[in-house]
Amino acid sequence: MISFESVTKAFWYRGQPKYVAKDITAVIPTGAKMGILGRNGAGKSTLLAMIAGNVNPNRGMVRVTGEISWPIGLTGCIQPDMTGAQNVRFIARVYGVDTQQLVDFVQDFAELGTNYYEPVKTYSSGMRGRLNFGMSMGIRFNTYLLDEVHSTGDAAFKRKADELFHERMREAGVILISHSDAQLRALCTSGAVLEHGSLTFYETIDEAIEVHNYNLRHGSPNPSHAA
Repeated sequence: MISFESVTKAFWYRGQPKYVAKDITAVIPTGAKMGILGRNGAGKSTLLAMIAGNVNPNRGMVRVTGEISWPIGLTGCIQPDMTGAQNVRFIARVYGVDTQQLVDFVQDFAELGTNYYEPVKTYSSGMRGRLNFGMSMGIRFNTYLLDEVHSTGDAAFKRKADELFHERMREAGVILISHSDAQLRALCTSGAVLEHGSLTFYETIDEAIEVHNYNLRHGSPNPSHAA
């Protein structure tokens, strides 16, 4: 379960606060498959980072029960001066899973070859993506946080990654940020729209997509869908 308790988060720009969250109070139940929508710059990635515990709110609290992943699709958890294998060992210790088992899984899955034992700063963006994805799929989470996930690698690797990804999604909840309506509909059943610091929830992902698209066209929330 993810609980927002009067959460406020703002960044200051030219002397004015730009709100990512403004006194948000809400509960996302365990197992929910929810898409988070919002215009560019609304703060969706920051919201995900607060859920993950990587960013603190200015006021209020985000409480989490169960095992929740870091935001998959971002590589901020990867230390570039460490090797791929060292990064995996570090993550295994942080999340309390079997270190060697995770090292072996990622080595087999990510297909990095001898680069696995080279510093990550020498990796291409695709190699970093495969490392990050392999680490996240190698740990069983109750809820996966996904930030604009895209498959990397050749066609065979993409098929393998997609199969494992959808297997994990059948067994866990997901909170997804995506600009792809097709991806949102494929992975989510409910949705929420982040607009000017307010997070409005909708029972169906289709309704959330409709509201978000209206906001993009008209520049303001649809009054007929106001919470």
